[in-house]
Amino acid sequence: MLDRVLMQSIAKVLSELFNPTFSLHSYGYMPGRSVRQAALQSQGFYQQGYTYQIDIDLEKFFDTVNHDILMDRVGRKVKDKGLMKLLGRFLRSGVVVKGRLQPTRIGVPQGSPVSPILSNILLDELDAELEARGHKFVRYADDLAIFVKSKRAGERVLASVSRYLEQNLKVKVNKAKSKVSHVKESSVLGFKIHRKKLRTLDSKVKVFKRKLKGITRRCPGISIESRIVRLKQYAQGWMAHYGCGLKYDKAVNLDGWIRRRLRMCYWKQWRRPRRRIRELIKLGVSKREAIYLGISRKSYWRLSKTLATNSRLSNAHFEQIGLISIRTLWCKIHHPATAR
Repeated sequence: MLDRVLMQSIAKVLSELFNPTFSLHSYGYMPGRSVRQAALQSQGFYQQGYTYQIDIDLEKFFDTVNHDILMDRVGRKVKDKGLMKLLGRFLRSGVVVKGRLQPTRIGVPQGSPVSPILSNILLDELDAELEARGHKFVRYADDLAIFVKSKRAGERVLASVSRYLEQNLKVKVNKAKSKVSHVKESSVLGFKIHRKKLRTLDSKVKVFKRKLKGITRRCPGISIESRIVRLKQYAQGWMAHYGCGLKYDKAVNLDGWIRRRLRMCYWKQWRRPRRRIRELIKLGVSKREAIYLGISRKSYWRLSKTLATNSRLSNAHFEQIGLISIRTLWCKIHHPATAR
């Protein structure tokens, strides 16, 4: 806890000092900037005729950062020797592998509050170099995409930028994953770029759905209220990142699917016939229908689709207990003036 408090304090100081000077093409871990803005900027370059995209993959970036180069870049603005000494000790503190402490001569610990700002400090020199060359690009932490007008130009830029990274910043470029391709054949930060729209990659949507499925699994001992809170937190975060590229019909379908899974959780919690009948009657289901459903041997998933379940555990019921609608979040992103 003490370590995190100290690193958070250092990150705050470094951010106030360096953030105002960072490139406008840098979007990662920056206040007021987001994945969506980076994707929209990429779309703008595509609309201007920059139809080829250079994806440069930095191999194990956080694990291979050169300490001497990083400390040199930090020391250009930070003159406090105590802070520099503390930061150096943090970088060299070592890692525990299989119960044994091993020294760290390179790399920045991932997950630390100070790691994002350190990565931006190191790669800000790359941003300045790309701007000096007049390139169109976006960078989100160690994800870099450069836009050019031809494949030949892209191959030339890929070679020169890779050489600059390896020689000047001692950062290793993954040649196998770095490539030049048409914008339509590539992606930027989880989005497919089209001239008039953004589309969230299917792989991102699948991960989103898998996480939602985990939150709404038939696990005893987890209340519906706890599930609602977790759903709200995760859905809001994911939609803030990727919601601008989600299709409306997918948002609507996800809403219905989530509510059905929550209805299934209700059936799982009620479990025994007597409790099922009692809870259904409380919701306003007729006694005869409650008994019929309560003694049913159908699966929880099948029972979650019945007319009585849908009408009593309705959309209004879930809205009342705090469930946030994916459709509502979608409308806030695409039509903020009219969203309710």
